[in-house]
Amino acid sequence: MEILGCPLPEDRLYDVEEGVWWKADSGDGTARLGVMASRAAFAGTFRELTFRSVDGTLDRGRSVATVESARYTGAVRLPVAAEIVERNERLRQRPRLLNDRPYDDGWVVRVRPADPGAPARTLATAEQVRGAVEEEIRVRRIRCWPLTPEAELIEVGVECSAVLVRLNEELAHRAPGEALLLVTDDPTSPIEMVRWSDQTGERLLAHRQEGNLHQFLVEKLERPEPRVRGPTGAR
Repeated sequence: MEILGCPLPEDRLYDVEEGVWWKADSGDGTARLGVMASRAAFAGTFRELTFRSVDGTLDRGRSVATVESARYTGAVRLPVAAEIVERNERLRQRPRLLNDRPYDDGWVVRVRPADPGAPARTLATAEQVRGAVEEEIRVRRIRCWPLTPEAELIEVGVECSAVLVRLNEELAHRAPGEALLLVTDDPTSPIEMVRWSDQTGERLLAHRQEGNLHQFLVEKLERPEPRVRGPTGAR
């Protein structure tokens, strides 16, 4: 399921107030806990994650980690009483996995609930939280993207040919795998950006329109392969 661009997988349970998801592992009674994509998008790119030094069975609402971005500091809290079985150590080196892969590699901890039946009784399915998530996205003006942009390039009132020159210059300073969000009001940009992607081989991940503004998410590739020949930046 997707809510206004934010993924909400239907194979797990949710606590919208805490902004976390819960997915049972198969067979051993444990589950993984992570941060919802909408909450991660609201926070911005996470720069640091610190696990709490806690052991034994922890009550519902206890913090298992703190996360920080440039504009947000918060706690990842247990939605039910549980014991921590494993911490995702990859997040220490790459906390932005919480943004880029919140429902996969970005899980925070693996836990064993004190009461195996508690998650089903106290947490909600994707369908049950759909309305609440949509409301949160609208009120907080959250924008989810398939890859978290490193920076925004806002080019309003500029012709598309000049926009593409600026885009090429900005991407030249980016590392492979990084993404850039381009915002432009040029009405020809949807066509020109597809042409630009074909000519440069760089990846156009997403396009959205809000009013007269077009938003393009572009990923810098390590070895871009142009699909057609032609000048980039010409109209």
